[in-house]
Amino acid sequence: MANSQAVYTRFLSAERVADMIASAGLAPCLATLADYIAEDFRRWPDFEKSARTANHSPTGVIELMPIADARQYAFKYVNGHPQNHHQGLPTVMAFGVLADVGTGVPTLVSELTLTTALRTAAMSALAARTLARPDSRRMALIGNGAQSEFQALAFHHLMGITEFHLYDTDPAASAKLVANLARLGLQGQVFASTRDAVRGVDIITTVTADKTNATILTADMIEPGMHLNAVGGDCPGKTELHPDVLRLGQVFVEFEPQTRIEGDIQQMAADFPVTEFWQVLNGRAPGRTASTDITLFDSVGFALEDYSALRFLYDLAIRLKVDEGVSLIPALQDPKDLFGFLPLHGNGRVSGQRGTALVSAA
Repeated sequence: MANSQAVYTRFLSAERVADMIASAGLAPCLATLADYIAEDFRRWPDFEKSARTANHSPTGVIELMPIADARQYAFKYVNGHPQNHHQGLPTVMAFGVLADVGTGVPTLVSELTLTTALRTAAMSALAARTLARPDSRRMALIGNGAQSEFQALAFHHLMGITEFHLYDTDPAASAKLVANLARLGLQGQVFASTRDAVRGVDIITTVTADKTNATILTADMIEPGMHLNAVGGDCPGKTELHPDVLRLGQVFVEFEPQTRIEGDIQQMAADFPVTEFWQVLNGRAPGRTASTDITLFDSVGFALEDYSALRFLYDLAIRLKVDEGVSLIPALQDPKDLFGFLPLHGNGRVSGQRGTALVSAA
């Protein structure tokens, strides 16, 4: 009979992750997270990849996002419910698991609501750092909701963006963003329309929430040399760009099979040319080739970014000596005797007695 062996799973609550980010510093965390994402994208062929599994409803979507390499498996549970704010709930809520491939042991269970905002912003800034003009200093941020502060800070710290043009259909969202940026020593100027906000900028980031085929940007708004991050379109039937915008320059994606279904390129023919971002990082495909090029990152969020985020959180927890565990797996004296884990205390007769339901079916 084997000795009892407890399985340790590190647990990071939302409050714990917030404390860890505050302790380590938001700017260093964004920069390090971008480095983790870049490192994993460069290992692209090492991963077993698939598009996320989505369950849609009239009010939103719930998704599972799995990925694995030879050592670690990860998944994220995430929702997208644009009207949740009317009930005092976040639009996006998520948690994730990191597990050992060799044993199947879950090594980490963590919140990913806050962390998804961080990794999305880090991914946007990483893409812009790779594809935008190096002298970019002015950005338009269209959609000023829960993601917007993270996007602005990532672009400031990773790209050196100093001027933010803001627009949202909800003036209160823009006022909130201006106030939060001011607390951090950054200035945001609110404009009356998307067209006004994007005029003369170097980078445009769209991060809107409505689950509709929207046209946030049209081709006549785009100027030579601009880089576009289309972040808000992330499910079938949800877009932000007019199709003509996609025809203006080279389009880059995370995982093409998923983006064809969920991204802005869902509007285009199946043979519309795109380049997976990992190819640019590995030097297998060109990115921007001239200062007048228009580049577009059609970002839908891919499981590899969450794998990177979970790796980052695990390493940060170790560095900060955060050592809180959760008992997910029974500790068994005999690994073949799961039944023996039940504390029946002599009253769990299993023969000669008909069971009675504890809870009636509704």
